[in-house]
Amino acid sequence: SSYPAGINRFARSVHYFVFNECINSFRRTSHVRNLTYANYFILDKVTGIFPIQFILSGTWQSNIRFYFPWMPIRYEYGFGINFSVTAEKAILQKRGNRTLNVDAMIIKKQFLTDEVEVRGRLLPDEEVDLSFETSGKITEINFKEGTFVKKGQLLAKVNDASLQAQLKRLEVQLKLAEDRVFRQDALLKKEAVSKEAYEQVQTDLETLRADIELIKANIALTELFAPFDGVIGLRQISEGAYATPSTMVAKLTKLSPLKLEFSVNERHAAYMKKGTKVNFHIEGNLKTFNASVYATESKITTVNTLSVRALYPNTDQKLLPGYPAVLKIILHEIPDAIAVPSEAIVPEMGTDKIFVYKGGKAQPAVITKGLRTDAQVQVLEGLHMGDTIITSGTLQLRTGLEVTLDNIY
Repeated sequence: SSYPAGINRFARSVHYFVFNECINSFRRTSHVRNLTYANYFILDKVTGIFPIQFILSGTWQSNIRFYFPWMPIRYEYGFGINFSVTAEKAILQKRGNRTLNVDAMIIKKQFLTDEVEVRGRLLPDEEVDLSFETSGKITEINFKEGTFVKKGQLLAKVNDASLQAQLKRLEVQLKLAEDRVFRQDALLKKEAVSKEAYEQVQTDLETLRADIELIKANIALTELFAPFDGVIGLRQISEGAYATPSTMVAKLTKLSPLKLEFSVNERHAAYMKKGTKVNFHIEGNLKTFNASVYATESKITTVNTLSVRALYPNTDQKLLPGYPAVLKIILHEIPDAIAVPSEAIVPEMGTDKIFVYKGGKAQPAVITKGLRTDAQVQVLEGLHMGDTIITSGTLQLRTGLEVTLDNIY
């Protein structure tokens, strides 16, 4: 060694003391707890007598003087400074030669969507409780439960025998009244009857016609027709039972299309326009279905939500009304976005940066963020198509650090 022989002897002799007396005796002070870690680190990384120089440098001189009052202060200061610089250079050299294995991604155009998830429920497009508009004994039931029926199909009928008899009587009277009017008209032209007599038989004819229309309307009330195409549910009455207007015969439901009703927070109300795309799945079924908004409520509710309805075609009629649904509403769509994984962004001093792979090294690029989704963030400025960004190990990266790419995607 180029150092005085006394210092070399001192360094060798004090080595045992550093890892025994210093660790065991000085551990009670905060200085010594730090000292113990520092000496272990330097000895492990550099080896040699560097633990000794670290003790002799800086704030540790007072501790050394306490245990070595015979040591000259000039050796203490000079020895500590020389070896401290040497150790620091050695550590930095070992760190500078280090490379980091990372994953990377090549920037390409991406189709980026901003979505919000809500819950809703499927509703029938049309649904009605079928019942008669008049009272009477049920004489016909013309449907099977759970089957498809067409609009205008006769489903059930109550007894209309008395009404049919009244209709026949009025129809006979109508023929006689029409003949009477014909004769009175011929006599009026010959001035054989008064005009008043002709008008009276004409009025009687119109009255009969009105009575016939009334009877026909009452007969129509005894018949129950399907108001639209749909699936008829379970029958609630039997043939021979007495039905009233409050008696439900069955439920008729239109299954195609289906309505999807849900509510969104007031912050998203502005996005709920006609034609807005909605993706949903039924709980317990991961298959995704597509619907589109067709109407919204006219005001925000007291709990700050907006009621919305969307239409799903349901052409195969596999979905039924009443199903709970989980919806993903598309708020924004950007077809050519520059997007990066959120874990690739490093926030620093009020800015955001991403490390770009250039020439085998990590170089930072300050970015401006845009739209954010669950897993990705849109980059408005700072990156270009074709850039290779580092997506792993971001907390260990620093400017100019050499990196090795394990995976590129």
